[in-house]
Amino acid sequence: MDYLKAFLIGGFFCAIGQILIDKTKLTPARILVGYVVAGVLLSAIGIYKPLVDFAGAGATVPLTGFGHSLATGVRDAIEEKGFLGIFIGGLQSTAGGITAAIVAGLLMGLIFRPKDKS
Repeated sequence: MDYLKAFLIGGFFCAIGQILIDKTKLTPARILVGYVVAGVLLSAIGIYKPLVDFAGAGATVPLTGFGHSLATGVRDAIEEKGFLGIFIGGLQSTAGGITAAIVAGLLMGLIFRPKDKS
């Protein structure tokens, strides 16, 4: 049942992204940024945490989950370190994901030897 919940919620996020790509003139980069901001905003008003509890990876893996992690990290760091937490909390909570993306990008660059489009 957990897999089904994750699939439905994750698929819903993907379907919204695809509709935005197909029906608007928004670039994929703007849609991705919108997803991160939406995750932050939904976390700030308390809606995203119950969604994460319900769907698990279906809510934490998409970019809205990255926004949720940023917001949660900042909130927790502010409680522990005060004002300084605004600056360090988001990076502390997402450091693993950022590192994985950098390492994967480096490995793909070394393996596939990227070229210019021209």
